[in-house]
This record gives sequence, C-alpha cells and structure tokens, in this order.
Amino acid sequence: MTAELVPMPRLRSLRAVVFDTDGVITDTARLHAAAWKQAFDSLLSARAGQRPFDSGQDYLRYVDGRSRLDGAVAFLESRGLELPLGDPDDPPGTSSVWAVAAHKDELFTNGLRAHPVRTYQGTVRLLHALQDAGTAVAAVSASRHATELLSRAGLLSLFDAVVDGNEALRLRLPGKPDPALFLAAADRLSCPPDAAAVVEDALAGVEAGRQGGFALVVGVDRTGGPDSAEDLRRHGADLVVPDPGDLLVPGTGASAPLPGARR
Repeated sequence: MTAELVPMPRLRSLRAVVFDTDGVITDTARLHAAAWKQAFDSLLSARAGQRPFDSGQDYLRYVDGRSRLDGAVAFLESRGLELPLGDPDDPPGTSSVWAVAAHKDELFTNGLRAHPVRTYQGTVRLLHALQDAGTAVAAVSASRHATELLSRAGLLSLFDAVVDGNEALRLRLPGKPDPALFLAAADRLSCPPDAAAVVEDALAGVEAGRQGGFALVVGVDRTGGPDSAEDLRRHGADLVVPDPGDLLVPGTGASAPLPGARR
C-alpha cells in the first residue's frame, strides 16, 4: 500500500503558505516568455547591434515575477535603450514602455486563448495536502490574468486568498522584489510572515519573500541549469526543489530526507 503523502515537517509547523502562480502552479511561464520575446524583438530588430531577447536568461533575469511595466523597464535598461514611459492606455506597439508592455499583454492573452491552462501536478498534490492539514494557502502574481488562470484550471477553490495584478493595481502595491504582494496575501490569511512560507520560482520573487521576513522561502528550479539553484539561494531561498511536489513526504515517515531537494 502506498503511504499517504503529507507536507514536510517545516511546512507543517507553519500556519500558511503563499504560492507564486506562473511557473509554480500553472505552466504558463513559457507563454509569458514567448510573448515577451515577440514584443521586445519587434523593438530590438529596428535597433542596430541589438541581439534578440533571450526567452531563457533575459526572461529570468529581468522580467520573470515582475509587473509588465517593471519588467519592460528593467530589460530595456539592461540594453541601454531609452523609451518614453507613455501612458497605461497606449496601444500595443514600440513607441513607449507602456506600448511594449501592452503588446506583450496582447500576445499573452492571444496565447491563452489558443492553449488550455496546464498545471504542475506536483504543486496540485501539495495544495491538496496542505488543505487536508488545515494550512491556509494563498496565490500571488504580478499578472492580471492569475485569478482567471486558476479558475480555468479548476484550482481557485483551493486558495483562501488570491492577490493578482488587478489587486496590486487597485491597492497600489509595488512589484517584486518588493514584498508587498506576499505581505498582502499573508495579511488576508491573518498570518504574520514569520509564521508563513513562500514558494516561488522567480529570482525577484524569492528576494521578495526574504525581504518580507517569511519563515521559509522555497525556490522552485524548473530549469535545472548549472547555476540556477545557486542563483535562487543567493537571492534568498532557504531551500531549492525541482518541483513543489518534492515538499511532500510519506505520512508514516515524515522525518525522511526531502526527496529531490538541493541543500
């Protein structure tokens, strides 16, 4: 008989867990990266000497986990490109930073309509185990689409709170690496950060969890690159795992070593 899987002891000792969405719960980080590449390359192709956007390293370093505007600003600054900021209602294009961000959102939205929302089953198993254990859980995302994604994936009912890009805009919350999103989620769970964990795949998000004073910051390394786990640790991860499902242990042997963890 297969032993029941339960959250690892360090998670069971906490009152709440706050999850990032893209790349941790939903397999949509690749859609975000592809949309950013198309949006940025439309601009870069007209600039002499500019190499295309790298949907691996550039995405992880400059835009992953950040709001659309913050991500666009960070990447353009990394290439020494100056654009007028523009206005939030600028149409998609390359004439302003807001226009580039709007182009990315248009491309991402089109991609969502063309593909079903896929989820990481290891994360789903962990969510159910936390629910069974009575641990409060929340989802956060800089994306305005996060609540819709969770609903379409049939997972929204598993969360006690969701703080997405729409809420961040309404509450005027700064983006990651500022911990405001995570702190807002913990507040909605009526849990202080020192009694909660953060599960995050983006460097900016891991840094936000550390700055927010959370008791445990778990970095999710889905790339398996030669330096990716160390990068997550350097930005503040206490523990790095290939998948959140690795935070589960057999119920009859909860003290067993954490499978797949990179210490």
